[in-house]
Amino acid sequence: MAQHAPPARGARLGRAAGARTGSGPTESPVNGVVLLLPGASRLSPGPMRRLGRALARAGGAHGLVAHAVVHGGESSREEQARWAADEAVRRYGDVPVCLAGYAEGGQAALRAAGHRAVNAVLALAPCLADGADSASLEPVRQLSGRQVLIVHGTNDARSDPEASFRLAERAKKANRSTCRFEVHSDGHGLREHQAEVVALGVDFVLGAVFSGRYSRPVTDALAAPPPLGLRMPLASGFGRSLRR
Repeated sequence: MAQHAPPARGARLGRAAGARTGSGPTESPVNGVVLLLPGASRLSPGPMRRLGRALARAGGAHGLVAHAVVHGGESSREEQARWAADEAVRRYGDVPVCLAGYAEGGQAALRAAGHRAVNAVLALAPCLADGADSASLEPVRQLSGRQVLIVHGTNDARSDPEASFRLAERAKKANRSTCRFEVHSDGHGLREHQAEVVALGVDFVLGAVFSGRYSRPVTDALAAPPPLGLRMPLASGFGRSLRR
């Protein structure tokens, strides 16, 4: 049985966006949940707000509900991500859950991926402690059986892009459903190519949670052996001509 973190730990789910929930004739069934895990700084949200709005628009008709996970209290972001997955199951039942995180939230999404309800992880510019020695390596076993996409700017001066590559390289050995895109010349906030990053995230989440189908670049990245599928360049203009 899932263990629920007590409210004192401080996490809560923001207002639901996407599929219509509640009671009455306008209610829609919830078929999937995406939990948005922000970074540590409210002043630098990265692409998360725009991603949340885009997912609600694109996925609402399919039954997707998006919730921001509001961090608070003394428990770790990883613990609060697990609590949020528990809460999604409590509210919506046995539906697939995607953890989508940015910066520290990206690390939390990757670490909490072993939750039984999670079937997909999207990590944007994750802040990772993936060093050269075994004692400092990020875990990857929990990613087995999940669809995993990591996106990182090559000019990120705050979270090392090579750390996310090394993690993806290790994860790919145990989980073929792992890919990673590089946003050339972009920094930690992924501002220069935010439209493309958001379009990529929407394509991945909808494919992972519902159809199992992705755009050609994501399909190719998942199928390609390392390092090709882990250093996939995100093309300028991605998303403008996607056909789902």
